[in-house]
Amino acid sequence: MNRTALSVPTFFDPANAGRWEYNPNAMDVFAAAATARSQYGVKASGADKTNVHLLLIDLQADFCFPQGTLYVGGRSGRGAIDDNVRIAEFIYRNADRITNITTTMDTHWAFQIFTPAFWETADGGPVAPYTEISADAVASGAFRPVKAVTSWLCNSNYGWLCRQVEYYCRELEKAGKYKLMIWPPHCLLGSQGHALAGVIHEARLYHSYLRGSQSLAEIKGGHVLSENYSVLSPEVLGRHDPKPGLQKNVAFVKTLLASDIVIIAGQAASHCVASSIDDLLGEITAKDPTLARKVYILRDGMSAVTVPNGSGGFYADYTPQAEAALKKFEAAGMHVVNSTDDIMSWPDVRL
Repeated sequence: MNRTALSVPTFFDPANAGRWEYNPNAMDVFAAAATARSQYGVKASGADKTNVHLLLIDLQADFCFPQGTLYVGGRSGRGAIDDNVRIAEFIYRNADRITNITTTMDTHWAFQIFTPAFWETADGGPVAPYTEISADAVASGAFRPVKAVTSWLCNSNYGWLCRQVEYYCRELEKAGKYKLMIWPPHCLLGSQGHALAGVIHEARLYHSYLRGSQSLAEIKGGHVLSENYSVLSPEVLGRHDPKPGLQKNVAFVKTLLASDIVIIAGQAASHCVASSIDDLLGEITAKDPTLARKVYILRDGMSAVTVPNGSGGFYADYTPQAEAALKKFEAAGMHVVNSTDDIMSWPDVRL
């Protein structure tokens, strides 16, 4: 593919990756994209012979800034901030090669099965964030859902709700991924924490204006009675009774499988990124395992969840789980690459 290498636009300031309040001016981005389109002779994405889909997972304020309620700092403390600089620069340098960009949007409510407000202890006390709740703890009554939610959730049938949450926890543990974790309220719909980090929003706008390609979004996480780490499926689909449960995101699975190249980055490497890729790998394995070779994971575009203890260590550090997931995906045929390397140097790339 003969091309004039794109440069990072002059409006981009890497320091904005650390600014919670940064909000790009869409018209300035539009003007810069129009100039670049003329300067570089960039064609509309509809003319691409190779469909390159960039999937950016949950690059939202609550995950991407220390002011956020669930900041992904990684071991360095600057994880998501530095990741977003590299992701934005990757988009700018390769905007003429990227056909579509989809950003997933973790989207939550005040009461969900993984929120503190949903639960109470046996004596009616509060449940703190980062509490792990096992199925046995639910069965014993050590933790129970608050009765207030039953009026709108299940027609005041508290017995049904108690059976369902125990079933959920057992199914979650049976899958071997996680026990139920209670997270701080995050990415609440309508909150500042729900919005994309400014430099990511800016970069996807630039791509849209440059390529005439609508920026896409996939909403996930709104199921009250299930976690939804993966954009492709809730963690538990079924119910304890015979009635229909939840569904996979079949339409988006088809979109990704139909793409010629899928590039993935986002937060957090240990949770939503790993879970999304794992589900995609499951779909690929069921269809054609060789399709794994078209998936590229940006190693330097994601960080693991850590919970600092204030003394230089961590209450929790999911870096080993993130690294193990990358090794699993690589062993299955997916490629783990760096955003700073030329796409044409990546294995199996033909543009």
